[in-house]
Amino acid sequence: MLRLRLLTWDVKDTLLRLRQPVGHSYAAEARAHGVRVQPEALSRSFREAYGAQRRRFPNYGQGRGLSSRQWWVDVVKETFRRSGVQDESVLTAMAERLYHDYCSAHNWEPLPGASETLSQCRRRGFRMGVVSNFDSRLENILCQCALRHHFDFVLTSEAAGCDKPDPRIFEQALRLGGVLPRQAAHVGDDYSRDYRAARAVGMHSFLLRAAGQGAEPAVPPEHVLPTLSHLLALIEKE
Repeated sequence: MLRLRLLTWDVKDTLLRLRQPVGHSYAAEARAHGVRVQPEALSRSFREAYGAQRRRFPNYGQGRGLSSRQWWVDVVKETFRRSGVQDESVLTAMAERLYHDYCSAHNWEPLPGASETLSQCRRRGFRMGVVSNFDSRLENILCQCALRHHFDFVLTSEAAGCDKPDPRIFEQALRLGGVLPRQAAHVGDDYSRDYRAARAVGMHSFLLRAAGQGAEPAVPPEHVLPTLSHLLALIEKE
């Protein structure tokens, strides 16, 4: 059994997921402003706009003179522009509304077993923290989704000034948790940013992989979580 004192957690697609695809949420907001755009077109435009913004201004524009709010407003506007919407007043109104809508349980929901698994981990006496490539809205989102109380700290990439897989964000989490790397494990759904990055600083880690996704070849089966509810059994096996 691992002698762990701290568990850190990724959030998106590990503990929380979107209630519906981005394109559907954006299309609904467009309809409220009298604009018709197909959800599929918006999903495609979002991927393009988001990718371009991440490459140009990594980690929500940290150190580049952008707030994370402006970073996201620009992504939303560019998403609609790429889908044919050009009216600047409409773009601004939709972007502001969507920025705030994605700050609540309106667009986010816990994954099955998330709350129960977190509760069980707390009862076992683990310190708990979040390590997530997310902006400053995360605290409120976790509160709205009734998960915040499980954690001793929430460390976002915006607050840390670096994002996963940068080892510095995990090192900050270890300091916040007051433990050595070997006393901590990280849980996440991304092989490079979660599983491998945590192990690179000496932590243990587990990779969430739902049935049908398939595991990365470099991950031993005993490190793979088919569901969150498998975590404690795997910790006890190690």
